Amino acid sequence: MKSIQIQDETKHMIDKLDYKLIGHLINDAKASYRKLAKATGASASTVLSRIKKLEDAGIIRGYTTDIDYEKLGYDLTAVVDLTISQGKLTEVETRVSKFKNVIAVYDVTGDKDSIVIAKFQNRQELNHFIKTILKIQYVERTNTKVVLNTVKEKFNIF
Repeated sequence: MKSIQIQDETKHMIDKLDYKLIGHLINDAKASYRKLAKATGASASTVLSRIKKLEDAGIIRGYTTDIDYEKLGYDLTAVVDLTISQGKLTEVETRVSKFKNVIAVYDVTGDKDSIVIAKFQNRQELNHFIKTILKIQYVERTNTKVVLNTVKEKFNIF
């Protein structure tokens, strides 16, 4: 069993059943407790209890749908490196994370301070986004890369 440190200093023991439940929920967030019970070999009440504990521990933060953004017209994905000055990394990242096109913001090591991943319907949207980012105080510069082909885009490891 793995022990995972939770933010409130308590520990939640993760076992094979928890990992199975997480894996099934990643693939089908709408799965019923009955369906999850059948798939894992646990009772529905055990599944309900385990999922509640995983939610309370902050391991399961929410439920979502896997969207094919290209089919919705968001054909352009950009990876934008940010250089941020005067120790204002968190402040700038928080502001950037609120833009509707942004799907990920990361603190990184290396010669850049942050990486932003965003999706756009066209070059004009990307252009407007970059110019808006550059107007944010403490953003020194950006370096934008346009994704040519998406080989894999899954934000899960189970």
